[in-house]
Formats: sequence, structure tokens, C-alpha cells
Amino acid sequence: MDVLQKTLTRRAFLDGNLARRKWQGSGREYNILDTELPGFGLRVRSSGRAFWFVRLRRRGKERRVTIGAASKVSAKAARSEARSLLAQAALEGLPQRKTAHTSPLLIQFVADHWHHIGRGWKPSTALRNQHAWQNMIAPHFGTKPIAEITASDVVRWRDGCAGESECRFNRAVPVLASLFKYAEALKLRPKGSNPCRGIPRYKRPLKERYLSPKEYRRLWRELMLAEAEFPAQVAVIKLLMFTGARVGEIRDLQWQWVKPPRLLLPDSKTGPKTIYLNSQAVAVLKSIPQVQGCSLVFPGSSFKKPLNIQHWWSRFRPLCGLPDVRIHDLRHSFASVAIGQNIPLATISTLLGHALPETTGRYAHLADEHIADAAQRVSGSLANAIGLGR
Repeated sequence: MDVLQKTLTRRAFLDGNLARRKWQGSGREYNILDTELPGFGLRVRSSGRAFWFVRLRRRGKERRVTIGAASKVSAKAARSEARSLLAQAALEGLPQRKTAHTSPLLIQFVADHWHHIGRGWKPSTALRNQHAWQNMIAPHFGTKPIAEITASDVVRWRDGCAGESECRFNRAVPVLASLFKYAEALKLRPKGSNPCRGIPRYKRPLKERYLSPKEYRRLWRELMLAEAEFPAQVAVIKLLMFTGARVGEIRDLQWQWVKPPRLLLPDSKTGPKTIYLNSQAVAVLKSIPQVQGCSLVFPGSSFKKPLNIQHWWSRFRPLCGLPDVRIHDLRHSFASVAIGQNIPLATISTLLGHALPETTGRYAHLADEHIADAAQRVSGSLANAIGLGR
């Protein structure tokens, strides 16, 4: 064995140049240990093939772990792997920090679990929430790991929605909260860590538009003129006026639910609902011809889907001089007329199908105005009786 080979069998700095050497078979195996990293070495077999290895102690015993062939693993990669194995061996038996599970991105979480989260949503709610996810939530949070989203992130999102997007934020934040709630159930977030908790919604002015008696007369006159050309659309508006129902409750009405003097809806925004029909509403329903083989009271042109009333209303309301009146305002106006007739708020709540009393409470100020007006009339009469009104 020459002098160079004798030197290499002891120690050398193991780099790429050394690894690329063509080792001649010597009839026996020998090791070349690295001068920099203790335990790291190159083993040259009798055939001349060389393999990286590392010597370490595991469970009190010295072991030699082969890393790979020098012809396939570079010296740099082998040295890095050796350092890693030596570090693991040095830490063996010591308390280890639990490896954190990789948190899925929110967009991937939604793709996997959206159908589970929205299982109890009504079709209209599911469609609205889908739009909130696509247009508001996904662009801001979609590429973030679900476990790393914080309340500060939600606050910054809220602040960025100030102005024109306030209403859309108010609709989207409950959807985001439901995603985090389900993530907690799957243990992808710590329990009670929902970052939407306590985030205030933007206060938006309630749209309160009540038809006056004069506006009611204009609306009724135009309905009579349009009835011959648009009988179904006019019938829908009449029923909304006479019942105070939500537009979807009348638009999607089926004949099997019509049980005069009631409409027995199996489902609505607040669950099963009874709509009470007055004589005017009953007369409207009796005037509607039933289409054979169609369960809908107001079918569209295909007889498979309900009539699209919103599009017609947007073209019809300017003819009445009511360009700012929404279909839902007919429901508000129904409540206003009921209060004008001194009907208790509790009764109005039943007529409108409100699940919560505070929902009807938005009309309380109208009741206060009528009470104040009645008090004024009573006090005026008393004043006249005692001579103060002269």
C-alpha cells in the first residue's frame, strides 16, 4: 500500500474531489474518517465501490449507519445527513417537543368540508354563503393556514371593508365564523379560538320605507291596469300586500300548501309557518288558474321553476311613481298599517311570522307615534272641556 493510501485510511477531509476518485480494489475494506465531523466517514469496499456512513450511539450501543453510495450521494448531502443523524442520536432519550401537524390552507379546508358545514343551510342561504366565500373570504384568507388566522387578521379584514363593502362584510363574517367553528370540531384549531368571536359588525341604517295611503292608491291603480297583461305578477303583489308575507313565501307557493283560510308552509326563513288569509287574499287565490301537472301556484315560463317577480317589479314600480320601493317594503307597510289599527305588536309578530320578538320591535316606534297621537287627541278633548282650547 503506497503512502497516499496509508494517509487516506486514517483521516481526510471528505469532499467531492475525494468522493469522485476511482478507488482500486485492494482485497480488503477500509474506512476514511472525516477530519471535521466526528463519526462521518467513507467506506471503501474491496471491490472499489465507496459508501458514506456515520458512526453513532443508539440505546447505548455504537452503530454504523450507511447513508448512500458515493457515486449517487454528493459529499455535501452526505455530510448534512450525517449531521442530522448525529443530532437525533444526541437527543435520544430527552424530552422532545411534539411535532406540530401541518395546518391545511383555508381554501383546501373549504374544498374538503363545505358540504358538511352547509348541510343545514336552506338553498337560498347556501347560495348567499357561497357568494360570500368566493367574493369576500377566499380572496383575503384562502391561502392562509386555518390554524394561523388570528383575531388581528379578521380585524384588519374588517377595517379594509369600511365604506362600500360594509354590508358584504356583515354577511360574510358569520360564514367565516362557521368555518372556524367546524375547524375546532375537527381539532384543527384549539377549542374556543374562533378569531371571529367578538368582532363587531358594521352598524347599517335600517331601510324603512312605508307606503302612504296616497301611494297605496297609485300602486293599486297601476296593478289594475297591468293585470290583463301580467296576471300572475299582479296576483303575487296583491298577496304580498294583503298578507305581509316574504316574497319567497308567495313566489314559491305550492297548491298543496293552500288550505284557506291559511297557507301552511312546511318551511320558511324561520321554519314551518302559517300565513293567515283575509277575504281579499282568498279572492286572489281563487282567481288563479291551476296549471295541470304543475304544483307551483306561480310557475315560470318552463313550469319547473317559480316566477321571477323581481325583474318585473323593477320595471313596474316607476310606473307607480315608486322607484325606491322594494318588494320587501310591502311587508314593512303591512306592519305599519297594522300598527295604525292599534293591533298589538305580539299579534303583528304572529302575522309576519317573526321567530324573535325583537324583530317585530323595529316597528315599535310606529306604535309610539300612534300612542302619542292618541294622547294628544285625549288631552285636546280635555282641554276643550275645561276651556283651555278656546
